[in-house]
Amino acid sequence: MCCFSRNVEHVSNTNIFARSSKENRQFVVYSMKIQTKEDLAMILPIPVPKESPDDAVRFISLKGYATFFDDMPRGFPQPKAAVASRSTGGVGSLAEKSKPLPVVEVGDFGASFVPSIKDFSRLDERFRLPDAAWDQLPRYRDYGFAVFKLKEGEAKKQQKVHPMAFEFPRAEPAKLFFPTVHIHDGKVHERADFDHILYCQVSDGQTHSMMDWAESMRLAGQFLKVDKTEGIVDAGNHCYKRGIRGKQKNEDVLV
Repeated sequence: MCCFSRNVEHVSNTNIFARSSKENRQFVVYSMKIQTKEDLAMILPIPVPKESPDDAVRFISLKGYATFFDDMPRGFPQPKAAVASRSTGGVGSLAEKSKPLPVVEVGDFGASFVPSIKDFSRLDERFRLPDAAWDQLPRYRDYGFAVFKLKEGEAKKQQKVHPMAFEFPRAEPAKLFFPTVHIHDGKVHERADFDHILYCQVSDGQTHSMMDWAESMRLAGQFLKVDKTEGIVDAGNHCYKRGIRGKQKNEDVLV
């Protein structure tokens, strides 16, 4: 889910990577291009177990590997005759006052984990969504939220941001979760314009569910700088890729 706490003028070139980690947890790496005139935060709802603690999510800095998603397509070479384009494929005010949520410095971002909707009251008001937005999204009633705040001034001048990464405990350990629902103007629309490429790695037992995904020609360690991914990528496994473009149903993706 790509949600912003303030209006944005333009969002494009969204890339998301997902992989299961240990103890029913999952890695997510997220990147996009953004144009805005305001300081804001990006809010990613994530399906965590109920009553997860404030430190349930581990934020990971990939500032040292800003080209993570630039390198990823090297595993999926295009035929020379192919057109050079992106591939396609099929609130808080009611909570009782409590201590502010911890803010972790992660590269160019300040990051916080918000355990539930009511805990948004523990964040700066600039980095929350309107209460009415959550009223339209009852599916996120039991979710937690990873919130990335661009440092002061960066939101206004920076268009391409380095990848944001984190690891979270899953309420549904059997599924990989991709946050793809859009809220760019404080409202929830039934359909939205997508400009996404999703990447993932799966275990051998999950490959049957990847029929609609392209498989990398090589192992991840042969086209990514895996030593810079902080354990997020498995060097000895293939990656999978799926593009989503154009007007689509506004929903998250589960694999």
